[in-house]
Amino acid sequence: MKIFNSATREIEEFVPLYKESPPSLKLRKGTVGMYTCGPTVYDYPHIGHGRKYVYDDLLKRLLTYSGYTVTHVQNITDVGHLVSDADEGEDKLEAGAAKFGKSVWETAEMFIKGFYETTDKLNILRPDVVCRATDHIPEQIELIKKLVDKGFAYDTAEAVYFDVAKFPRYGELSGQRLTDKLVAARQEVQTGSHKKNPVDFALWFKLFGRFEKHVMKWDSPWGAGFPGWHIECSAMSMKYLGETFDIHTGGEDHIPVHHTNEIAQSEAATGKPFVKYWMHSAFLMVDGQKMSKSLGNMYRVEEVVEKGFDAMALRYLYLTAHYRTPLNFTWSSLAAAQSAYDKLCQFVRIARSPQLATRKNLSKEKLKKIDQYRERFLEVVNNDLNFPQGLAVVWEMVKSNIPDMDKTELLLDWDQILGLGLLNAQEGAVIPEEVTRLANEREGLRKSGKFVEADGVRMQIEKLGFIVKDSSTGPVINVKRN
Repeated sequence: MKIFNSATREIEEFVPLYKESPPSLKLRKGTVGMYTCGPTVYDYPHIGHGRKYVYDDLLKRLLTYSGYTVTHVQNITDVGHLVSDADEGEDKLEAGAAKFGKSVWETAEMFIKGFYETTDKLNILRPDVVCRATDHIPEQIELIKKLVDKGFAYDTAEAVYFDVAKFPRYGELSGQRLTDKLVAARQEVQTGSHKKNPVDFALWFKLFGRFEKHVMKWDSPWGAGFPGWHIECSAMSMKYLGETFDIHTGGEDHIPVHHTNEIAQSEAATGKPFVKYWMHSAFLMVDGQKMSKSLGNMYRVEEVVEKGFDAMALRYLYLTAHYRTPLNFTWSSLAAAQSAYDKLCQFVRIARSPQLATRKNLSKEKLKKIDQYRERFLEVVNNDLNFPQGLAVVWEMVKSNIPDMDKTELLLDWDQILGLGLLNAQEGAVIPEEVTRLANEREGLRKSGKFVEADGVRMQIEKLGFIVKDSSTGPVINVKRN
């Protein structure tokens, strides 16, 4: 397996830590530690979030298929994430609570529940460990203590800050040298009388000034307050995966600030490499534009479903673009993905029907072809998660001359990685008796050569919200997509 490592900017062979670490680390053979940056639970997730989490899921599925035991940890940010990465503005959770007229605790609970309901729709496997920032305040305080004691952090009236000047490799993940970052610090970052330099970041906010009335607060050695966004991921990932672990994923927007800060504070505290492989997903565009509330194009998975599409069609659409390449979402591209997904489901459904599910003796040529398809699929998806090429192999195989039962076995085997739920989808939609009766009536009219009358029945079926397609095995009924 090969993956693009954002830290080295190269595609590297994946070699898990247990294979090269000394026995003193006591890493269990076959295990992989994986941390995925989770949601800040102040609002609804959108389809851009969905893309990132689907690719996290594909990575996890592929590792599991390859025989690894994956310990997957995902955080829930329910405190400390400010509107600006520059430690400016208000806490996003408090802003969300004000927007929805709820307490911060109620807001967090509502959107945690909503987030996992959304990921369930996309058939994303639940993490092994879901850790909330507010449940791990002692671990964050302990990590900040280490940084203060080692001279990497300093205490001011408003916050405890990490001193980036004390960590010379700060910014290596983004490819920007520390001196350049200090010179090019964005104007909105306020140095004020507290920070030593503009890019120092907060580890602990005190109930001071704009945060005097902050609802979420805990006692600490530096006074009552709450943790910053970055410290939570370091504290929780290291608690569950160790001071050095295999894989950390996130969106590409996390590279210059959040993940850069995670590396600095983690490695300053432990003196060890923090993460071996960093993986980052590119953004999703909508109609060629960046998603934004002002443009009204921040669609939710639930809105996709309400328009008559299957959430699995959206997952299929995500697979059509490489995770490091921006994906342009359009309703027409989703319709095409829905059509492709429906064809795969229909193929599995028909091939597994009792009257057709028979196995024939295969020639050596066809047995060889089956093995070749299996090898090619695994080769491309193991090459930096190249699922667009993986889908190309899927369709080449489906259109080949190997028996349908063998095609189906390959599809269902590969679906352990693809996660399209083809086996569960084989029964298809619930078709009302009236629609089935009309479809049979139309088939009888067609066989009698009464094509005009048959077309009239087809329109009746469509008015009921279904479409009928002709196949060699008879009419196939599907839900009509808007």
